[in-house]
Amino acid sequence: MFEITITTDFAAAHRLNNYKGKCENLHGHNFAVEVSVLCSKLDSAYIAMDFKDLKRIVNDIVGELDHKFLNDIEYFNKTNPTSEMIAKYIYEKIDKKLNGDCGCKMGRVSVYENKNSKATYYEGE
Repeated sequence: MFEITITTDFAAAHRLNNYKGKCENLHGHNFAVEVSVLCSKLDSAYIAMDFKDLKRIVNDIVGELDHKFLNDIEYFNKTNPTSEMIAKYIYEKIDKKLNGDCGCKMGRVSVYENKNSKATYYEGE
């Protein structure tokens, strides 16, 4: 199994409802995002998944969040736009776009609010 990982970032604002602290107020982050996919095979050039293909998929999704008020995004209407839920949102969107023929499946998505704090979402074991 091969694991392919890319990183990107976006800036956004949010507020955490029912948080009972400062983060219940409107505030923003320069989020960093790390995405890993797991690939079971290599192509004829010995590449599991081209980094540029994964970056295109991820950047399209992250672009939906960039410079937005995350609470206004429909996905977060019934939840809070926490780092945990942002990671799950990105994971689910990428999972829908991955082409199963490439032999790759979702691994994990980590969202960093800063260099010291991250939340990771993955499915399975």
